Order: sequence, then C-alpha cells, then structure tokens
Amino acid sequence: MTMQRPTSRSTGRRPKVVIGADCVDRLETLAEGAIQRNPDLADRLLGEIGRARIVPAAKLPSNVVAIGRPVTYRDETTGQETSVTLVYPEDADIACGRISILTPIGVALIGLAEGASLHWDTRDGKRRVLTVLQVAPQGASEGLNAR
Repeated sequence: MTMQRPTSRSTGRRPKVVIGADCVDRLETLAEGAIQRNPDLADRLLGEIGRARIVPAAKLPSNVVAIGRPVTYRDETTGQETSVTLVYPEDADIACGRISILTPIGVALIGLAEGASLHWDTRDGKRRVLTVLQVAPQGASEGLNAR
C-alpha cells in the first residue's frame, strides 16, 4: 500500500496530529537518517512533525497514537480490524504486532486520535480508508488483539 496524506472523512481535511515533546527530537533524527534510503517516507514524517501540535508528554491525550501505545484500526473497505503497537525501528517485530515508526502506516498513525480516518491508495489503485478505533495506554497490548 502507498500512503496518501491522512484526511478526515467528514471534511476532507487532514485530521489533527498531536505528538509528545519527549519523542520529537528522536523522530526528527530518524527522519533525517532515512532521507537517503527512503526520501518520501522521511519527508512525510517530517511533514507530520511540522504540522503537529507538540505537547508535554504528561499532557499527551490518552486517546492519541504514540510510540509504545497499542492501537486498533479498521480497514473500512474490508471491515478488518488490526491491532499494532507503534515502536522505534530497533524494537519493530511485525510477528509480535510492533511496527516501526519508519513505515508508511507508522507515519500515518503517529499523533492521530481515536476516530480519525486516513485515506490510502493501494498498489492496485484502489482507495482505502483506515479508521483509528482504539488507543490503549503504553504496555496494555494484551487487551488489543487483531481480529
């Protein structure tokens, strides 16, 4: 799948992004390091950081996708729900549901709140909408299972 910029289904505008101040420097460093290998993805991550509302970590709303927080999202076309935890690249393990922030879905999900939707165009040209259903506290992955 290739990512399109996330947008709200109701207004066509991109949904708000909120990122904790404690991870901004690390995210920027990761994006800058990825510029040579994957410039489009690096640009998207830097763009999301640039448009995000940066808040102190203690003020990050509990319903917002962040590093280490399990999230469940639904593919609105198929109805399939998937649960993953967004992590830094060195902690990624797709078999355990831990996806890197340096993936298209990782960049798309970071900072989105429950209820936000993002549009995707698949490799075969079909448009898909993914909706964030639930964000759990860090370390609560046992409550979120892929369905």
